[in-house]
Amino acid sequence: MRYPAPAEPIQQDATAIAAQNDAFRRFACLGIAPDQPIQGRVHVTQSLVAAGDGFMAEAVKATGEFDSFEPENDPEGWHDFGSVSIRGETVFWKLDLYEADADFRYGAETPDNPQTTMRVLTIMVACDW
Repeated sequence: MRYPAPAEPIQQDATAIAAQNDAFRRFACLGIAPDQPIQGRVHVTQSLVAAGDGFMAEAVKATGEFDSFEPENDPEGWHDFGSVSIRGETVFWKLDLYEADADFRYGAETPDNPQTTMRVLTIMVACDW
């Protein structure tokens, strides 16, 4: 039995995706407006909310300020994951990219196109991972 050859992967512009992810994250967490509109939303886990005493605000701010991307923590160069330390507690953040009109059912086919991509930033305490 012969199987069809796999489709060629679509090449994505990692630099554009990283710049858009950074711009969205800064806007969502720090209120710094991007040069172009970037669709997205932010979610925080219940554990982050339950930490109380300003912990969530510190985590959101640190997420927006994060810029320590290295090949070890950003292999695709998309700037879509990070880890920060808040009061000795590890907090992760993750950006997922979806098709803008698909109710979060499908990953973005062209994640470097901000008109067709919806970003979802999730901020969580490491134990939520």
